[in-house]
Amino acid sequence: MLQRWQQWNRKAILWLWVIAIIGVIAALPIGMNRMNMEASSKSVEYVFDYRDLVEISEYQTRPQQFIDEQLEKMKGAGITTMSLYESSLKELSQAGRLKYYSSKDIALLQSKLEPVGQNFTYILFSGTEEEEKIGPIIRQAMDHAGATYRPWSFDGRNGLVVEMPLQSVLLQPMDFDPITLQTLHDKGFHILARFSDRVLPYDEAATDAQLARLKEVGVTRVLFDGATVKGFKDQVELHSLNSFAELLNKYGMGITTIENLKKPQSGINKLAYITNYNIVRLYSLSAEDAIGKSPEVLTDRFLLAAKDRNIRMFFLNASVQTSLEKSAVVSGLDNLYITMKGKDGLVQRMTDEGFSPNLAQPFDVKHPSYIKPLKMVVAAGAVALIALLINVFIPGTLIPLYLIGLVGAAGLFQINSPLAEQALALGAGISAPTLALVWVMNRVYSRTEGSLRTVGGAAWNGRAGAPGEGKWVFEGLTVGRRLGLAVIWFIVTALISLMAVPFVFGLLNNITYSMVLQQFRGVSLLHLAPIGLTAIYVLLYTGNSPVRRIRKFANMPITVFMVVAFVVIAVVGMYYLSRTGNEGSASSLELTFRNWLEQTFGVRPRSKEFLLAHPLLLAGLFLALRYRAAWVFIIVGSIGQLSMVDTFAHIHTPLYISIIRVFLGLGLGAIIGLILIGVWQVVEGVWRKWSPGLIKKITE
Repeated sequence: MLQRWQQWNRKAILWLWVIAIIGVIAALPIGMNRMNMEASSKSVEYVFDYRDLVEISEYQTRPQQFIDEQLEKMKGAGITTMSLYESSLKELSQAGRLKYYSSKDIALLQSKLEPVGQNFTYILFSGTEEEEKIGPIIRQAMDHAGATYRPWSFDGRNGLVVEMPLQSVLLQPMDFDPITLQTLHDKGFHILARFSDRVLPYDEAATDAQLARLKEVGVTRVLFDGATVKGFKDQVELHSLNSFAELLNKYGMGITTIENLKKPQSGINKLAYITNYNIVRLYSLSAEDAIGKSPEVLTDRFLLAAKDRNIRMFFLNASVQTSLEKSAVVSGLDNLYITMKGKDGLVQRMTDEGFSPNLAQPFDVKHPSYIKPLKMVVAAGAVALIALLINVFIPGTLIPLYLIGLVGAAGLFQINSPLAEQALALGAGISAPTLALVWVMNRVYSRTEGSLRTVGGAAWNGRAGAPGEGKWVFEGLTVGRRLGLAVIWFIVTALISLMAVPFVFGLLNNITYSMVLQQFRGVSLLHLAPIGLTAIYVLLYTGNSPVRRIRKFANMPITVFMVVAFVVIAVVGMYYLSRTGNEGSASSLELTFRNWLEQTFGVRPRSKEFLLAHPLLLAGLFLALRYRAAWVFIIVGSIGQLSMVDTFAHIHTPLYISIIRVFLGLGLGAIIGLILIGVWQVVEGVWRKWSPGLIKKITE
């Protein structure tokens, strides 16, 4: 009975590999659908923060004239859109619509004593137009605040007295400035409306009227100011998020999500869902970078954002700084103009790359009927791959593992489908590189110690020794044969590892991942688990039974060298993890090198793949056929196999970019690896020729 079960298990290994390959094939149409979606939006929008322009104008001799001049320059530079916030009393004053005073200020203005027991706010409009257009939005804000106000005039100008302290009035949110809206529209700018979700209760009728006015001046997209989207705070009581989303749909307006926020704006996911993902991603350039970074650096940064991260809207900020060298107050505006204009400027280079300046458009998301059944096949393939990996460590359990996995995956899909998709994608992402590394380790040791069983089967045969045991040098294979085997194993290892990729993009095909509304969790585990599992396999499943090897390691005395080695490995591991995922950082020198790679190849391969991991893996395979200690290079080289899968885990990167990046890294890494092998052969030849004489002289 036991023999029959083992026979069934061995046959199941083949069938599960077939199922996994079928899953890979089933994922390909899903990947094509994603690539079509990513190609559906190519226009980019350059947005400037109008509030910054107003604040900079306060440092100029003639503020309004300065604003008009800069608007013309911005239009000429390629800036197509102005971002406008909901107003406040301070911003209206900065725009020249009115002046405001406290009771103390107005007493000084009138050369009177400050009234006792009174702390009111006095507002004077700049003219008749301001009184007619700005007056209503101030009264509306004061009505919301429950403040008492009355008409007031001074020196021939009309205004209001608000029975509320000035600091409180300054905090009251107000509607968009209608004069600025119309002025920007007349000058040919699109307008990006920035909404907040302040303390005021959500008012559906007022919001409807507000959006109708914005629609008249051509607003097609909104952006949110603060940690929450409009309507989030009152969602429980008023269902305000649903209401606001329906109003956006009514007026044909989309939303914008900001890249690299520490925490996503609360409510953005629900709003995106109700608006059918009429959403674009925005990159915000800080005022400090606008004035401190060179045009070349800014251009490369924007190009990378558009190509690699599906960014379609660029938000430009500027501020003023005091320059002792120029004895003047300077801003980042001139640097932005230089960056954007000219044949080598940002706008032209973006256009050359296929990103023309226009209104940013959402991706055209299609849901063909074939996606769902194909996804089920992909999920079954992922379960097969995971079962094959577990069977490596627990032989003879493949059939029940697969059946339990299928039932568990189906149940998890019913409870929480995003969690099920991510779990299967992570499992497949860990399994394929681990199986690849176990396979290549088997090949190496089968050539040096005898025949070994295949991946997915049982353990090594009794003759094989663990790394560090037995002979250190093997003879019998020519250099050409070793090189041929190393190249073939390098290719096969990469192909097995890349089997994980279709499972990642086949299971995580939702637009929420491309828009980073939802992220693929477990990147750190993806980077560590295959290395750890491969090390366990080599240490415990080579030679004697795992139990006997565990006993041997348990009885091994701990030396100072072991402690130092553990600390070094831990430090390297922490640094390795710090460089993974979206939170990884890079030095200025590395950033310069990355920019050079981008300009040279069009798509930047990952430096840790083609400079380190792939060359070491290829060289390690070559050396391991002669030197047992070379297995260390294979372990280090395994980082490249994990990194290839991780590249596709960055789902906001277009799929075709990830494909080019991975195969470019493999090609360059293989070339560098061959160079390393050649250098080693030369050094080894020199050592063989001269070392006997050198050793003889030393001993004499």
